[in-house]
Amino acid sequence: MARTRAQDYDAKRQVILHKSAELFAQFGYSGTSITMIAEACGASKALLYHYYPDKEAVLFDILSTHLEQLIQAVETALEAAPEGDRLFAIASALLESYRDADAEHQIQIANLKLLPADKQDALRAMERQLVVLMSDAIAQEVPQIGRGPLLKPVTMSAFGMLNW
Repeated sequence: MARTRAQDYDAKRQVILHKSAELFAQFGYSGTSITMIAEACGASKALLYHYYPDKEAVLFDILSTHLEQLIQAVETALEAAPEGDRLFAIASALLESYRDADAEHQIQIANLKLLPADKQDALRAMERQLVVLMSDAIAQEVPQIGRGPLLKPVTMSAFGMLNW
């Protein structure tokens, strides 16, 4: 008989991801062990392995969850924003999402390259999706930029300012 999933499975998984992100940001991916993650979560290594097969899977899940949340926040903001307010809505949504995600954002920048190519590709596709949402909004909201040669530098500058 298959083992049933605990009712608090997702909540525990979120704790593991958040604590792991903090440790990866503080000690680096290489400097963080599964033992350190388990101790930070107040759990055993065996329990941690119930959720994730290895540290790489934890890193991938941190980054994919973070990017999914950013994309969802931007899409939700765009759906609710009237024309003319889309850039403000995106900026507000991203800043609100970044509020408690310093560690996640830091490891996205520093550790994505440590994952295998296929996992990097999946995460970079999500990053590109976020960039497209921003660039489409800029093109629509700022007619003098439109789809011209300034769109990409302006888009990346907007992300740079928000991330700073």
